[in-house]
This record gives sequence, structure tokens and C-alpha cells, in this order.
Amino acid sequence: MKKLKEANLYHSELIPIGGKLVERYNKCLVKLGFTATKLQTFHIDGIGWSPEVAEEKQEVNYLNNGEANPHGIIISPLQQGKPVYLPFHTFDKAMMTQVFKTHGKKIKDITRDSAICLDFDQGIDAFYEPLDVLKYTTVKIYFHLIDNLDKVKETQLELVTEFKKGHNFISETMHKKLLDSAKRYGDLRARDLDLPSLTFVTDSFYTRAFGGVYVLRDFIKTIVVFEDATWHKEAIKDTNYDVLIYHIEQPELMDKLRSHMIVEYNLEAEVQTDRYQRIKKFEMFRHLKTTQHPIQDILNDPILYKSYLNKLDIKARKTVMGVERYLENLKTSNKHKIADTIDLKLFEALHKPHSSLEPKHQDLIWKLLINIAPKDVLYWYWYDKADFYTNFKTWDASFKDWVVATISNNI
Repeated sequence: MKKLKEANLYHSELIPIGGKLVERYNKCLVKLGFTATKLQTFHIDGIGWSPEVAEEKQEVNYLNNGEANPHGIIISPLQQGKPVYLPFHTFDKAMMTQVFKTHGKKIKDITRDSAICLDFDQGIDAFYEPLDVLKYTTVKIYFHLIDNLDKVKETQLELVTEFKKGHNFISETMHKKLLDSAKRYGDLRARDLDLPSLTFVTDSFYTRAFGGVYVLRDFIKTIVVFEDATWHKEAIKDTNYDVLIYHIEQPELMDKLRSHMIVEYNLEAEVQTDRYQRIKKFEMFRHLKTTQHPIQDILNDPILYKSYLNKLDIKARKTVMGVERYLENLKTSNKHKIADTIDLKLFEALHKPHSSLEPKHQDLIWKLLINIAPKDVLYWYWYDKADFYTNFKTWDASFKDWVVATISNNI
């Protein structure tokens, strides 16, 4: 991952945490039912997730109490607007945007000397069946302060009221109670520590529950797409819901997405784009075996590219050039079928979200398309960083250089 880090493409917007903030972070972890971290320094993202803490605990979802109960931690106003690097749901970033938009000023004040634990409650205590994800409709966002600071404020106000009664103002015991509270928590009387719960309404989304599930509920008919084959088999047994259920590898899925005007393709237009060139070069890389030149040079130099293309076996060559061959054949006859000339996964990779979709739905469908056919390294990085990072580790060093340069040149 060194190449990505040097190019600021790996968790580059994380917030460094140390000193007192570590103590507050640990109080949040304990309050949420988790164990404290032993790390003295680490980094967090917009929702409070830390890659170092995840590595320490050997659990990427360490802020979850089961798949149905995700949480977050706010210990700095700097988290506002920061990425959520490993969202459990695709709407996690939108929820955090709503949190800071509504309570931003209070959060800035509270995090001067405290921290906020977030409870994302969708009204489900635990998942039992894979189609339980359909119960996601609204999410209540609850806020809990460490050290119960809001309750301490109430106690301080009660003490002041008591102090003013009768001759209590000369009571040494009363003085001590007020001073002890002020020394430990500060004077909270004028602080606004009230963070009313928020309601976030969901529509279509992706969740990492049950091995990864897409819920597309804003179209002709609700479509549920499973990434995990075992959970898909379990889901199709459930007759309680009138929905369409697919596994992400089923070819029928793309047919349905096209017929529901969720995705579309235009090969004539697509071959003119930079995206097509990235996809074709990724396909070329997949078929290159032993090379005398660095992969990056082969993909960037037209002469070397043609040289190595002609060195491929005929089957691989036809795969890499399948789209051009198909479009060329169409000039002589419209009887040619896409499936006879273009590799299925390459064809799927050339789809895009339907132009009629709202921007928020387009982002979700881009993520789905990348998961169906991950061949565009730029969109792969944009829409599924976790999966991109995992695959990046396995690639040839020179190809990594090409990938880093490609992404850097498009940001």
C-alpha cells in the first residue's frame, strides 16, 4: 500500500488522535459495549472508525454490536465533512452530514471537553433472516455523551437551586459539592448539551450485512441483490416478501436492471471514452504473462501495446478487442450478437447507471456495477475503496504504478 500512501490515495483524510482524545474515545467504546483500545495514537474517519483500531481488534466492524446495530463516535468537530472509509451502509455518509448540519455548533462546543457516542437505531435489535434488511425504512440517530455530561449539568443546576435555599449558601458541604463538580466537569450551567435524536429516511441502499446486500426499492419493483451465495440461497426460500432476488453473478440480473431502466449501455459512444480505455487496458493486463517491459510502459506506449497485443494467444486477443470487433462486424451485418463477440464481464463493465436516475441513485448503481464487473480501476477506487485496496495488494508492481498514475490524473 506504500505506493497509494505516497500518492495520498490511501486513507489520506483521516484525523490523527492522541493524548486526551484517546481517553475520550475509549470512554465511548466502553459506553457502547466494546473494549477500550490499547493504542496511544491512531486515526479516525468521519464516523469515528479507525483502521488501526480495527487492525488491533482484528475486526473491521468493531463499532457494530451485531450487523443490526452500528454505532459511531464523534470526538472532534474536524470529523465534519470527512469521508467514511468503511461504511456499513451506503447512507452512512449522508447520516453524518445530517448530524453535523443539525447539531454542528453544539458538537463543536461539546467536543471541547467531551465526546459523543452515536447509536444508529433502525428498530431492529438483531437480524435473523437475510430479507430482514427490507425492514430498513427509517433510522433514528441517538446521541449519548461520555460521563453522562448532560445529566451532570442537571445535577449542577439542582445544586445551585439548593444552594440558594435558606442558609445553604454558608454550608461547607454545599460549597464542596459545587466545587467538586466544577473542578471535575467545569461549569456546565450555561452549556447547551441537549442533542435531540434525528430521523434519517432510507431509500435504496447497500449494506455489508449478510455478506453484502443491495436493496433497490425505488424502481418498478424492489430488487434485492446478494453478494454471498449462501445467503442468496437462504433468501429465495423466504416467501413473505414480494421482491425480486438475485445473486450478483447471475447474468439475468443485468437483463432485469436494463429492463427496469436502472442501467444502460451504448457501445458506439463508450469506445470513445477514457473509461473504455481504462477498462480495455485492465483487460490487457489480465492476459499479459511474462513480459520484457514494465506493465506501465506497455499500457502507456502505443507501439509496445500493439506489440504485446499481437503476442497474446488468439482467444485473449479476441477478448481484449471484442468491442471493436463487434462494432466493425455491425457495419456489414446487424445479425451479429454481442454475446458471440464480446466477453460477458467486459460487456457488463461497459454499462452505466441509466441517465434518468437521481445522482444519489447513480452513485449506488455505479457501486453495484463495479461489484458486478470490476474492471475500471478509477471507478473501483471511487465506489468501493475497501475492495480496491484488497485487490491492489495482489497486482504487479509496475501495474500498481499505472493504477496510481491513472487515479491521480483523474482526481
